Amino acid sequence: MLYKYFVYITTNQYRTTLYIGMTNNIQRRLSQHYFDSQNAKKSFAGKYKCIYLVYYEGYETPSEAIQREKELKKWRREKKNILIQNFNPKWETLNNDII
Repeated sequence: MLYKYFVYITTNQYRTTLYIGMTNNIQRRLSQHYFDSQNAKKSFAGKYKCIYLVYYEGYETPSEAIQREKELKKWRREKKNILIQNFNPKWETLNNDII
């Protein structure tokens, strides 16, 4: 199945800050985060340099993705850490793995 919408989690170099977002073009969105971290620094992801993709989920509809994004944003950090570890045990950067 080819997903059209993604919920994703990015982090900084030291894995101390998490950013949760939703998009219909994950490659473009990761590029925007990178640009923000270099220049604008007005966004949360830019300010904290959350440019490293460590987790993502795919959805068919925007409403499903938005609902899941809101759910994850309410979670405590330790629950988010477990989610990421189950998907990506070494917290490897997945930016180049996403198609």
